[in-house]
Amino acid sequence: MSLAFCEHGLNRDDHARANPERLAELRASPLARLLAMEGLSPVLGDDSGLTWGEFGEAAEVVFLGLDGDAPLFAAVPEAGDTRPAYQQRPAWEALSLLPARDLAIYGGARSLVDWHARHRFCANCGAPTALAKGGWQRNCSACSAQHFPRTDPVAIMLVEHDGDLLLGRGLNFPERRYSALAGFIEPGEGVEQAVAREVLEEVGVTVTNVNYIASQPWPFPSQLMLGCHAMAQSRALTIDETEIAEARWFTRAEVDMAMDRAVPDEDKPFLPPPPTAIARHLLNWWLERG
Repeated sequence: MSLAFCEHGLNRDDHARANPERLAELRASPLARLLAMEGLSPVLGDDSGLTWGEFGEAAEVVFLGLDGDAPLFAAVPEAGDTRPAYQQRPAWEALSLLPARDLAIYGGARSLVDWHARHRFCANCGAPTALAKGGWQRNCSACSAQHFPRTDPVAIMLVEHDGDLLLGRGLNFPERRYSALAGFIEPGEGVEQAVAREVLEEVGVTVTNVNYIASQPWPFPSQLMLGCHAMAQSRALTIDETEIAEARWFTRAEVDMAMDRAVPDEDKPFLPPPPTAIARHLLNWWLERG
């Protein structure tokens, strides 16, 4: 099973990014295309894929990469999304229609143009910044500071004990929607330490044997999800109600039934994460692992 928002297949062409003359040539190419977006949302065509248009009067554009010989660009919108990550709920109905490759291209573009829209001023001195290196950097002419697109690492983990799996329902989740526990990796800690800390903080469980499984870029706004598996030392739960609405242990049979698309939602023991989420991939991995 491939992960959503991955494998866009573009040639990022870092050498072109660092060459203003080459970037100008790429933008002037008759093959150049600009991603059509309404704010931060994709504009879907009749085939439910991404649509590409003219550059028009776009003041700032970022170079996404080469699709074969065709240079792809995206325009920076007037405003980004300043809401916390948990409030940035994408339009799943529209995104679910996008082919996998288009979804990956859109995900990268969204993260990049959103960052630019929210970082037009220098964090060091407050002066205006200018887009540089094809959109993969912003420079401050006042203090010479260089700023780079931000990616926030997040640990997301399946916790197992005696063949059962611990899942949680976040405060903003729909009723009956359970997923893997997750949390931001903090400065000064590795992935393993972040997994252990987050599980202890959220549900009061001590874990060991943390193993990395897979990763996924998550463009709401710009996270890198690091999927892991850990073993719990006990089953007793002490839930942090400021972050988790509910948490409980599920048997393998219950997880299997929840993931079975042939089972109606009302008959499932819980509603699993959407197919685009890495948590869904982790649950499939756990079931296949046996």
